[in-house]
Amino acid sequence: MQNRRHVLTLAASAAVAISMPAFAVGGLVALELVDRSRGETLPTYTHRGSAWVAGLPGSRYAVRLTNRSGARVLVVLSVDGVNAISGETAATGQTGYVLEPWQTTEITGWRKNLSEAAAFYFTALPDSYAARTDRPDNVGVIGVAVFRERERELLMRRPSEAEPRVAQGSADRERAAESAAAPAPSAKAAARDERLGTGHGEREFAPATQTRFERASDRPAEVVRVRYDSFENLLAAGVVTRPRRGPAVPEPFPGFVPDPKG
Repeated sequence: MQNRRHVLTLAASAAVAISMPAFAVGGLVALELVDRSRGETLPTYTHRGSAWVAGLPGSRYAVRLTNRSGARVLVVLSVDGVNAISGETAATGQTGYVLEPWQTTEITGWRKNLSEAAAFYFTALPDSYAARTDRPDNVGVIGVAVFRERERELLMRRPSEAEPRVAQGSADRERAAESAAAPAPSAKAAARDERLGTGHGEREFAPATQTRFERASDRPAEVVRVRYDSFENLLAAGVVTRPRRGPAVPEPFPGFVPDPKG
């Protein structure tokens, strides 16, 4: 019954993703961030050629991926410069998720095995998974490298298999730094501690299966990037602006009589 509910959830999210393209980045595969704590798809802001998303510290989030083509694709997902499946420093030639034609799925965390993931959540840079594994340089960006499949005879699949698939041949390696303490920040790092990163949260049920996939090319057909930080940091950097308010206009009948001050 759990698998069935999961399939229905993915099918519903596919319709939502297609109906809200303003939130998505990418052509062949659309990438969106979903704030799971609030149940909201986060809007993107364009600044100097880059797409930005404002995250809320402490909130769990998911990476929503939509295959906009009629063929299978392989998506290598990098979060803060780390492969979200293997935990390796991300590279385009690594393992990834295979999406069926027109499929939408939500990746909710760092993959621990074929049934569990450690939840993504927005957190301060020193608490991010990348920083806690001594790789803080690329914190604040989520990227996908998309590969088309080499033409071949398609295997028969059950239509109910809508969960994300992991490209076969990858090892779901555990990282010893899962419980490592955050390193003490240096003087140079102090200025960047307020930046937002992605933490390694509690384990959740997140089923996936393995499948075979042969890439049509060693080069990705598309690379999509979304940078993120807190709203306050994006505001300070000029990525977002607060709406301007005109001067207050006096009203002769503003409401009831308030109590005097003092």
